[in-house]
Amino acid sequence: MELRNPIASGNTADLYLWDNKMVKVYKKYVPLTLSLYEAKKQEYVYSCGLHVPKIFEVTEINNRQAIIMEYVRGKTIGELLINNEELAEHYITVLVKVQQKIHAVAVDSDVLEPMSAKLYRQIESVHNLNKKQKDILFRKLDSLIYESKLCHGDFHPFNLIMCNDEVKVIDWVDSSSGDICADVYRTYLLFSQTSVKLAEMYLSIYSKNTGLSSVEILQWAPIIAGARLAESISSENRMLLMKIVSRYCD
Repeated sequence: MELRNPIASGNTADLYLWDNKMVKVYKKYVPLTLSLYEAKKQEYVYSCGLHVPKIFEVTEINNRQAIIMEYVRGKTIGELLINNEELAEHYITVLVKVQQKIHAVAVDSDVLEPMSAKLYRQIESVHNLNKKQKDILFRKLDSLIYESKLCHGDFHPFNLIMCNDEVKVIDWVDSSSGDICADVYRTYLLFSQTSVKLAEMYLSIYSKNTGLSSVEILQWAPIIAGARLAESISSENRMLLMKIVSRYCD
């Protein structure tokens, strides 16, 4: 297999178009089980009847892990939002409806990792947080009661591809079994880091469509912000996240 220039690159992988298929080739430094881990998650979501790219093969290319999957031809909702600001409400409504379908799936924790375990691990790894702050976040996490549902874990407009009249959701590596309010707050947080206006529009539309209150969603703010500090983010975003955590913990 000869792969030329990637069509996209991220922190953990490069994406190539080959033989009308998408090839995700992981960086050499990622854990050796990551490709299989992500593929199993995506295959499970596919089996639930949700619109996600079909997995064809998990393999190795030039001593790097790789997944070969269906290529979805289309534009991301993120691109459509940037180029059609006057249609923002329409595209965010489409995004919310897709997210509602995901959140309607009940998942047993033995199928996908429990969200709480992932959040514990992420918060514990953050060097910017002291022991007191972590203990407060852990107690807050322990106090929350919810029914576990399928959560994408990184649901944002650039992970949704519009193909004709269908929307396919990509990048399921962070999916888990957890509280949909936490998943919604994560999306709200990602929106707010680029546009407060779109973030508020998203939160309003999701709340209106589902009956969930902003209070239920925003209670996850310090936990999700604290967990996001474990990721590779800009210093500006890191400062904003620390402010969210500090408002609750200090």
